[in-house]
Amino acid sequence: MSNDFHKPALFDGSAFEAFQGGEDPAHINRVAHETAGALLNRVREDPHPEVIDRLLTFTDDHGIDAIAELWARANPRTLPGSLWRIYLLRALIRQNPEQTAYFFERGTEVIPSIDPVVAGAESPTGPREITELADQILRGLFTGDFAIALDRASAFCRIMAQGCASIADDAEIGAPETASTLTTRALRFETIGADLTQSAGLWRSDNLD
Repeated sequence: MSNDFHKPALFDGSAFEAFQGGEDPAHINRVAHETAGALLNRVREDPHPEVIDRLLTFTDDHGIDAIAELWARANPRTLPGSLWRIYLLRALIRQNPEQTAYFFERGTEVIPSIDPVVAGAESPTGPREITELADQILRGLFTGDFAIALDRASAFCRIMAQGCASIADDAEIGAPETASTLTTRALRFETIGADLTQSAGLWRSDNLD
């Protein structure tokens, strides 16, 4: 990995709205899969607490671009694509935990499912609780049931989508630009949530590569 990344890259809403999955050229795709598989297997075989802590805080020290360089363009329903999406969600949460908690709380109020239970955030969910949830999900990839961690992240995305959509409805008359931005964000969350659900199923059938 390049040593050029020394400072965390700022992560704002525009980066999330512009996020797109996609196919990689063959050599980039191969590197993405090899690095993701090697990292996950190595850590899960010997989940040393200090190593896990470094993985949790890697993007805090090096920026989200350091992860994007490896995995951002991988197919969404692959191991590197799934790892990228979890790190992306964590970066979004940590960049603005107050706003994220607000959207999440609204989502838990309106979503007609058990997703709040699956996500597993403490209630009421404030900035501290939503940040802890992000770390719990990421940690679960390396130390727990990988599929359950993906399911929790997927539930988080669906809750966020519902929250963003609900707040967009509130803003539609007085602030149409804000409503449009939040609607786009809700769709992004829905897409990522669906991808993570599919990846969880592939992991359980030993087909996530």
